[in-house]
Amino acid sequence: MAEPARQEAAPAGRLLAITDLVTEFRTEEGVLRAVDGVSLSIAAGGKIGLIGESGCGKSVTALSVLRLIPDPPGRIASGRIVFDGQDLLRLPLSAMRKIRGNRISMIFQEPMSSLNPVFTVGDQIGEVIRLHQGASRKEAWAKAIELLGKVGIPDAEQRVKDYPGQMSGGMCQRVMIAMALSCHPDLLIADEPTTALDVTIQAQILELIQGLVTEMGMSLMLITHDLGVVAETVDHVYVMYTGKVVEEAAVRVIFDNPMHPYTRGLMASLPGKALPGPEAAAGRARLHAIPGLVPSPLDLPPGCPFQERCHLMKPHCREAMPPLEEKEPGHWARCFEA
Repeated sequence: MAEPARQEAAPAGRLLAITDLVTEFRTEEGVLRAVDGVSLSIAAGGKIGLIGESGCGKSVTALSVLRLIPDPPGRIASGRIVFDGQDLLRLPLSAMRKIRGNRISMIFQEPMSSLNPVFTVGDQIGEVIRLHQGASRKEAWAKAIELLGKVGIPDAEQRVKDYPGQMSGGMCQRVMIAMALSCHPDLLIADEPTTALDVTIQAQILELIQGLVTEMGMSLMLITHDLGVVAETVDHVYVMYTGKVVEEAAVRVIFDNPMHPYTRGLMASLPGKALPGPEAAAGRARLHAIPGLVPSPLDLPPGCPFQERCHLMKPHCREAMPPLEEKEPGHWARCFEA
C-alpha cells in the first residue's frame, strides 16, 4: 500500500508536482520497481537536485516525466505527474510531444551518443525549432547560430555546419544545451550533464547551465551523484535509494544536518571529510566508504532497504518500511532512528 501523499497534486506556485510515482520494468527474474512511490515538486524558477548511487531511480524519474519509458519492458504503473496544471500521464501522445522538447527539455548524459552523426549540429538544432516554433528553415538556421554563440561555441557561423564527430565531447555537450534551450523551456532536466567530460570542462558546463537557467528564468531538475555539484547548483535536494526518496530538505540543511544514515554516509565520503585513524595521523586523509552493497531491486529485504549497511539498525528496521516523515520543519527523512 502506498503511503499517504504528503503533497497536493498541484500545489500553488509549483510548476511540476510528482505524486506517488511508480515505474516498473518487467524482466525474466520478475518485476523491477525502479521508482517506488516518489513524490517531489519544483517551484516555477526553482532548482532541485536528485542525488544517489547509480541505479537508485534518478534517471528513470526524469524519463517518466517526459514519458520516455520504453514499453515494453517498462511502464509507469501509477502516480501523477502534474505539470502546469496538467497531468502528463493522462495526456494523449500527440499533446505530450508538443510539451517534450518544447516546454520540458532534457540534457542527457552522453552527448556523443545523443546527437545524430549524419546531420550537422545546425540541422539538429533547427529541426527542434521548426517542429515546436513553426519557424522557417532560414529562421531556424539563424536561431541555431545564435544559440551556439550563447552556449560559448566560438565561430558559431562556421561550427553550425559541423557534424558531431568533428567536435569534442565538451563542444557536443554545449550543442545539446543549445538544443535543450532552443524553445525556451519552462523546465530543464539535466541528467548527469558532465559525466562524460574531462574534469577541466565540467566546471565550464555547470557554470554555463547555471547562468542560462538564471538568465532565462527556467526551473531546473539536476540529476547527479556529485555532492559538490549539488551544493553549488540547486536550492533543494532529494536523496534517493532503491527507488525511494529517503531524505529531502533545502540544500544547506542537507549539508549542515544530514539525518538519514545513507545521506550521512554520502557526506562522509566527500574529500575533506576524513575519518580519524593512522592515515590521518600520518597526514593522509582516509575516505569513508559506506559498507556493503545496494540490495537487488528484485530482492529487497522486508523493512528498510538500507538496513544491512546501517550502523543504526534496530530489529524494527527489519519489520516495516520507515515512512517519509518531517523530522523538523521542511526536513523529511525515511528513518525510524533519525
